[in-house]
Amino acid sequence: MKNRKSIFTFLLLIIGVVIIVNILSDRFFIRLDFTADQRYTLSRATKDILSSLEYPVTVTAYISEELPPQFAQLRRDFREELVEYSNNSGGKVVYEFINPNEDEKTEQQAMQAGIQPVLINVREKDQVKQQKAYMGAVLQYEDKKEVIAFIQPGAAMEYSLSTSIKKMSVTNKLKIGVAQGNGEPSLNGMVQAIQALSVLYDVEPVDLNETSAAMGKFKVVMIVGPKDTLSQQAFQNLDQYLASGGNLYIALNRVDGNFQTSMGSEVGTGLERWLETKGIRINPDFIIDQRCGSVMVQQQQGMMSFQTQMNFPYLPMVTLFANHPAVKGLTSVVLPFASSIEYTGTNPEITFTALATTSEKAGTERPPLYFNINRNWQQTDFPLSKVTVACLLDGKISGDKESKIIVVSDADFPVNGEGNERREIPQDNLNLLVNGVEWLADESGLIDLRTKEISSRPLDQLEAGTRTLLKYLNFLLPVILILIFGIIRWQYRNNLKIKRMNENYF
Repeated sequence: MKNRKSIFTFLLLIIGVVIIVNILSDRFFIRLDFTADQRYTLSRATKDILSSLEYPVTVTAYISEELPPQFAQLRRDFREELVEYSNNSGGKVVYEFINPNEDEKTEQQAMQAGIQPVLINVREKDQVKQQKAYMGAVLQYEDKKEVIAFIQPGAAMEYSLSTSIKKMSVTNKLKIGVAQGNGEPSLNGMVQAIQALSVLYDVEPVDLNETSAAMGKFKVVMIVGPKDTLSQQAFQNLDQYLASGGNLYIALNRVDGNFQTSMGSEVGTGLERWLETKGIRINPDFIIDQRCGSVMVQQQQGMMSFQTQMNFPYLPMVTLFANHPAVKGLTSVVLPFASSIEYTGTNPEITFTALATTSEKAGTERPPLYFNINRNWQQTDFPLSKVTVACLLDGKISGDKESKIIVVSDADFPVNGEGNERREIPQDNLNLLVNGVEWLADESGLIDLRTKEISSRPLDQLEAGTRTLLKYLNFLLPVILILIFGIIRWQYRNNLKIKRMNENYF
């Protein structure tokens, strides 16, 4: 009877503890993040944005239910992320989850809000079928609205959420200046880059020949591909701008490749000499690389004429990037007719960082030269390794204030062109410019989130022996722990029994 009463009391105690824990966990959300990439920890940038909110932000998540495990995890992760946002904003981030697959009216509501369905594969009864799923969210702040049309499963969600909130809540955008008047592409000629930067910044043209005070309002000044010689006044203005703490993003051509004439020549605007006074020398050479882009070539075979794609080493494909926020996350950028960069500075108060380099099989050639598309390239043509094509100067470059300059030795990579010559540029080409400019302008630290990586450690990349060990360890470890606990408990009870049988036991 006593044992039954004790068991009943023990069960009631467990039930009571579980109820209290559930109530507390509902009121107080705590999550420990042991991931290597800290994917479940909000950054200081996000916390600063949330603490500055004046009005509530409403997040309506349109995410389907009853999805396969890899997609169902998305719903849980997004909810937990929003709980963190709500807690860190003092309750100013409120959210609700809606299942658009519930009925036709709700589905129409999701699509009208800007969330489009995607088709995913679902396995049912040994058959694979496609299911329509929604994975997006709508954010509202006063009368402003931002749409995250698709939340990528397994991707970091913080950048999308924080950027959308900042875009709606910011009142005074920082200004980005784009140099015009010296033969540079127009703002319309770099439409992708301008649109991407305009999300968080006011992008305006700037004449380098104006007074330095006119440049002072810009957090960053971009100089992309000038073709005319810059005036002495322009260089004085640039020096004064750096002395006041300004930042520059410079993409400069030192050589020009003409496909019509198949000739390569040197280019000079005076900007290269000004950069050399800062310690950056862009050599007047063509980089060649075994890892390169390709061109379409017209070939004739008998009466037949056809086009074929051929590798063109003068279009280096850059895949080696520094572990730096300005280039982190980039995978492949094509830099047409890039040149080599050397650092010649000796100022200990200035730091030089190579942001991007060629592959281990590269070389350089001096103009003038003729592009022989049928050239039989040899290994000896590529004697150089990891030639710098993009760099950063950081420190007291001109005066006593800290400033920064990012330099890329090609000016064509972010240019769309105009009219009939307009083209879509690859995403990483766009990111090389936008990430760099945003890093130079960023005061909040959001750029670190833009390329925040989610580390994946699939078992199929491990050795067979390691995979087998982990598999059996995952299966056997719980059983072994239970057996160890059982043996310890049995030994304890056995010792207690022997002790009670002792005649001296009271």
